Amino acid sequence: MTASTATVETVFLHAAGLCAPGLAGWQMAAPVLRGERGYVDTAPPAFASDLLPRNERRRLSAATRLALQAAEDVFRQSSVDSEQVRTVFASCCGDGATIDRICRDLMQPQRPVSPTQFHNSVHNSAAGYWAIATHCQCASISLSAHDGSFCAGLVEAYAAARIADGPVLLIAYEHPLPSPLAQALPVCAPFAVALLLNAGTALDSLGALSLTPIDRTATQTSCDPALEPLRAGNPAARALPLLQLLARGVAGRVVLPYLPQSMLAVDVTQAGSGA
Repeated sequence: MTASTATVETVFLHAAGLCAPGLAGWQMAAPVLRGERGYVDTAPPAFASDLLPRNERRRLSAATRLALQAAEDVFRQSSVDSEQVRTVFASCCGDGATIDRICRDLMQPQRPVSPTQFHNSVHNSAAGYWAIATHCQCASISLSAHDGSFCAGLVEAYAAARIADGPVLLIAYEHPLPSPLAQALPVCAPFAVALLLNAGTALDSLGALSLTPIDRTATQTSCDPALEPLRAGNPAARALPLLQLLARGVAGRVVLPYLPQSMLAVDVTQAGSGA
């Protein structure tokens, strides 16, 4: 299979969740994504969850809160049982703030690294907290692909949905890094998106998606001018052109950054049936 001819079969997208400045949940964000209301850069709402025990909520890092907030937004709109959903977590850097804290602590004379810091530092930390919150024992994967992390996660979730013939939740998230890590990857603002995919039924879906890797020379799709700085400034926010298409309930194609040698074309058909 070559990058110019490979095509993944259709998978249906049943719900979307968001957590970002000015985009506090899918229901509030959809009018902004459709262009019906102007984008206002306001802080995301504070994390509030009844799924996690108090002690676990207290241990959460900012990056994990961001990811779980988007994931919970999906299940406020869907009747799917969260215990029965496979998950794919995609993040370029994971919990950079915890990594920075550990590195700084290791420079201290006593090296006071706590167990909480250690288990928050691993790349599948958000997936672990989600499993605790939902009691889900289904398969989960956590991945990173630098600027193409959202697309890598989308491809993985696609494959899982087709193979398992059941629901798969993709959560892509990125939180600003502290200095000096921010010099390596500047992230303008926190952003998390969650997409619930299922190959089985089109009922109440936001649209049917198909994926095609294409040559890297293709022009990637940008956002409306007000949202473009957010899209360009956060690897997870590369999803915004796709989210705008879904919110508008129209068919179309967006081209998103993927691998060094290729882009990912995402085609939306049967759009708006569940919008």
